[in-house]
Amino acid sequence: MRQKNGTAQALHSRIRQDIETRIMSGEWRPGHRIPYEHEWMALYGCSRMTVNKALRSLVQSGLLESRKRAGTFVAAPRFHRAALEIPDIRAEVAGQHMAYRLELIRSDRRPADARDKALLQVTGGDILAVECRHLADGQPYALEHRLINLDAVPEAATVDFSAEPPGSWLLGHVPWTEAEHRITAINADTSVAAQLGVAAGGACLSLERWTWRGAERITYARQVYPGERHALVAHFRA
Repeated sequence: MRQKNGTAQALHSRIRQDIETRIMSGEWRPGHRIPYEHEWMALYGCSRMTVNKALRSLVQSGLLESRKRAGTFVAAPRFHRAALEIPDIRAEVAGQHMAYRLELIRSDRRPADARDKALLQVTGGDILAVECRHLADGQPYALEHRLINLDAVPEAATVDFSAEPPGSWLLGHVPWTEAEHRITAINADTSVAAQLGVAAGGACLSLERWTWRGAERITYARQVYPGERHALVAHFRA
């Protein structure tokens, strides 16, 4: 079976997205054996090479594991629970029985500049830069600045982030295998102070986060909270 390069690439992406969607939805749980290569070939009418490329990329990203003579299986999470979970601000606000509202400040697609490349560890390509403000019961809750690697998540370019918080959308649609947090105390400059409703120079909590899918960075986010109105809580179990 011969395929043009563009067609093969499109099918490779569709197969990968199909598998990711089933894992994210919970349809395929850790330990589930996915269909064999010949089954994917029949379903998509493509070559073994195209199927193999999609499966290998998911094995490399940590979502699948290949077992010799047994097949390919959904991988178990590396950790049962992170010490500090990735926050969904909309869910946080709702969990505190407050009304959530999102204000989109800007959303720009652009070629990655030097700072973007350093934060996302990319050599080029387009990124989506999103800035927004989260409100709880009409009061400022957090400011967010986020970079999304569009080579890793091209569908993010079409999402309306004035209606859907970027963090909520990413958690619901994009599988990740690794995350890193950096938490610091900062003093609000005049711009941050005005947007968060705090005094200039007031204490704020800055939470920076990077997430990966395999070796590929998906996103960088910096969320700034009013210091006197926010706390980070982590639950540990032996």
